[in-house]
Amino acid sequence: MINEFKDFIAKGNVMDMAVGIIIGAAFTAIVQSLVGDILNPIIALFTGGIDFTGWFYALDGNEYASLDAATEAGAPVFAVGKFIMAVINFFIIAFVVFMLVKMVNRVKAAAEKPDEVAPEVPTGPSQLDILIEIRDALKK
Repeated sequence: MINEFKDFIAKGNVMDMAVGIIIGAAFTAIVQSLVGDILNPIIALFTGGIDFTGWFYALDGNEYASLDAATEAGAPVFAVGKFIMAVINFFIIAFVVFMLVKMVNRVKAAAEKPDEVAPEVPTGPSQLDILIEIRDALKK
């Protein structure tokens, strides 16, 4: 069983997956910073200072100063602003991944492209052309 585990760990797919998870976690931190520190202030500028992360609805009917105050009080809340930010995060991540895949596909296509284009070998007339010539010769 230990040997099977060693074989499993030694496979390249497991290591690739581990690297992907680590990079994904780091990428998530970058995107959260991009959204929270750069995009939110820009959106707030255009919307008159509205901060999405503060949008919430308390389902118990009480008024709370902030989302943190409502959650500390134990009130059930719809955190609409957090959801909006999650959607914005998703679109940013999806766009960046799209651009990465597009770049990788372009690099792959360039690598697979042959250096020299083979010259076209001239071919003789097709079978149809020969039959047409025979027909025309017979008519004469």
